[in-house]
Amino acid sequence: MAAGSATEAQSALGVLGASAIEERFRRTIQCRRLASTYLFVGPEGVGKRLFARRLARALLCQSPQELRACGECDSCRLNAAGTHPDLLQVSKPEGRAKLPLELFLGKPDARLQSGLCHDLALRPLIATRRVAVIDDADDFSIESANCLLKTLEEPPPHSVIFLIGTSLARQLPTIRSRSQVIRFSPLSEEEVAEILSSPPHSFSEEEAQMLATYSEGSPAKALASRNEGLQPAVQSVMECVAAPRLDSVRLTRLLDEAAKEAGSEAAARRARLRELISALICHYRAELRECDASVARSDHLLAALDVCLEAEAALQRNVNQSALVQWIGSSLGRLE
Repeated sequence: MAAGSATEAQSALGVLGASAIEERFRRTIQCRRLASTYLFVGPEGVGKRLFARRLARALLCQSPQELRACGECDSCRLNAAGTHPDLLQVSKPEGRAKLPLELFLGKPDARLQSGLCHDLALRPLIATRRVAVIDDADDFSIESANCLLKTLEEPPPHSVIFLIGTSLARQLPTIRSRSQVIRFSPLSEEEVAEILSSPPHSFSEEEAQMLATYSEGSPAKALASRNEGLQPAVQSVMECVAAPRLDSVRLTRLLDEAAKEAGSEAAARRARLRELISALICHYRAELRECDASVARSDHLLAALDVCLEAEAALQRNVNQSALVQWIGSSLGRLE
């Protein structure tokens, strides 16, 4: 991607590839038809959170310029300091698998006296509205979703809620049906490489392109694979599956060893294995795009891709990791 094209693709809110979404919000705000709840869905690391938080700053700004916050008013200064009383942000606490009920209703000894639902219903203190950004919307528990439901059904005046998730399939129907869905697409490999080769990352062109190849359109995934020292393991797995005949025993060993390198905690191993499965998915998708007219070859690649997608879904269900690694190796081996 040329430098000029990267600049043109950059939206006013600073999220590469989000110009169409930005234009949608610009028209909505100009017509004064802003909805009360938006659900942002798309792959991890493509700018959903960044877009939501920058849009929230613009909505709270006292002198916005279209969708840009001025950066100088009291609201902007408080936002920059992370202390704006009308910007409410919640996310899954470290070590928790679900968004806990107390984030929305307060602690057990102070139910309905604190928490997001209580705070969102209060009158704005500085801005003309209150804005909530709810991260990890894939991980609502039934209880936390139900307590938010009344707020979504009867939103407080002058409030806007942004929910950040990855896919509609992972959203509870009660949440999905009461939100306007905004879909974020994966970035192209060229866009990912452009981000990685620019400040603050400034990787060499060669390394940026290599990381982008297995990023699935997500700069965050590309950075995670490098920061976690995953590239050697990814390279070994790619060499294994690209061989003329796949060695299923070696593939199983490579996946198992790479996961164990993440340490003794199951969550860290799961994250490492998730990145390796993502790399396999990228590999087979790329092979399909470049496949010739051979029906047999296409069928083989589709079957291998199905195995990897099923493994990815199984990992999200917290299946036994050792058993899953064995299943991936044997399933791909049987396709040879």
